[in-house]
Amino acid sequence: MAVSTPKARNGHRTIAQLRPARPAPLTESPAARYVWAIARLSLGWVFVWAFLDKTFGLGHETPGARAWINGGSPTEGFLAHAPKGPFAGFYHDMAGVAALDWLFMIGLAGIGLAVMLGVGMRIATAAGALLLVMMWSAVLPPENNVFMDDHLIYAIVLVGLALVSAGDTLGLGRRWKRTALVRRFPVLK
Repeated sequence: MAVSTPKARNGHRTIAQLRPARPAPLTESPAARYVWAIARLSLGWVFVWAFLDKTFGLGHETPGARAWINGGSPTEGFLAHAPKGPFAGFYHDMAGVAALDWLFMIGLAGIGLAVMLGVGMRIATAAGALLLVMMWSAVLPPENNVFMDDHLIYAIVLVGLALVSAGDTLGLGRRWKRTALVRRFPVLK
């Protein structure tokens, strides 16, 4: 007896119900979703911590006397001293420029918060990847490898986070995607 309706009316199972369920791809398993979510929260924290340390001089990389709230420049220390290689002059010229300090700090805070919350992942991860690639290009060649360093790896992982919708697990991604704003402007996903 062939049953063609999705639910049999006589209480018997349909053919579709008799077939064994296909397991979800490993990338969609709960374990994978949580690993991606933890990676997202961790990378988001990297950006938020950099913002907090540079703003308040928490003493990790930025001493209190050089904190942004105490008149220090968040870009001057790195851009004045660290750049080397083919783009060194370009980055040295940007060191301590007030407009770039503001853009950098807004970028750190915005990228970090968006990634940690799991909202606006397309824009946040693209901006984060761009910032990381710029930081990588400032120190070419990297100290410990011909071309690869943690900035490029973080940039790749950020892109991966957006591709697997990592903001949906332990984040506000699903709720964010249902907002009228995001439905109107899908680039904000």
